[in-house]
Amino acid sequence: MARRAVGCGGCAVSAAGALTAVSLWLSSDRTRIHLGDGFEQQGMDLGVLFTELPPVFLAGAALPLLAHAAIAGLLHDRRDRRERRDRRDK
Repeated sequence: MARRAVGCGGCAVSAAGALTAVSLWLSSDRTRIHLGDGFEQQGMDLGVLFTELPPVFLAGAALPLLAHAAIAGLLHDRRDRRERRDRRDK
């Protein structure tokens, strides 16, 4: 049960990170200029959706997931050491 909860937590953290990264990217001045803040669609460059959006999305999903995995791994190792110590002391 705990392993499933950690997995679901990792998925939730990854999804939240991806959505946050994309929303921050969309709110940046550089992206607004490329996506049509110009007069009558002058300066509109939709190529930015293919060149910048995928790395932003992947990085936003991967970095929180890696941090979650590292923290979960450290906590799991700590719990295992405590259980081994308790068994040894008995």
